[in-house]
Amino acid sequence: MEPVTLTTERLVLHVPDGADVDTITAACQDPEITRWTTVPSPYFRSDAEEYVRLIGEWWADGSQAIWCAYRDDELVASIGLHHIVGHPAGGYAEIGYWVTPEARGNGYLVEAGLEVVDWAFRELDVARLGWRAVVGNIPSARAARALGFRYEGMSRQGLTSQRGRDDGWLAGLLATDDRTPVAWPVL
Repeated sequence: MEPVTLTTERLVLHVPDGADVDTITAACQDPEITRWTTVPSPYFRSDAEEYVRLIGEWWADGSQAIWCAYRDDELVASIGLHHIVGHPAGGYAEIGYWVTPEARGNGYLVEAGLEVVDWAFRELDVARLGWRAVVGNIPSARAARALGFRYEGMSRQGLTSQRGRDDGWLAGLLATDDRTPVAWPVL
């Protein structure tokens, strides 16, 4: 799969490269990112270098598509499609993201997410997108809901990270869904 740059009204989403290593390293010092994601803690520059290297491999083999989202020259988020699987009846991918502390509350994640979701349905021909988050990650759930995902339940001890196992909320979005946000019982 060839890397692509996506643009929105306020953002440019590009595949990270060596020039992004320092900004990714700085962003991943935020305890909220490491609390809710699989980002290593502590997070070192070598972790960002490895992340960027792996992203290049994942794009090349078509297994993941990950971008860094910038407003002007400021990193505001990382967003990606993970576990991409093709199928004759339409494929599957899982959306994941984190937002820098300074960018939270400005709608950047939903803006970037709408573009990524559209791209996934259009270019990857996925029939379904999945979302998972550690139970209690209200900001992530609110963003997924705003993107049109439907809450589907909780997976007991269903998520793993360096912390161990966590209960996880699950949601899905079908290519055929009306993306108008609906009520979620956990919000």
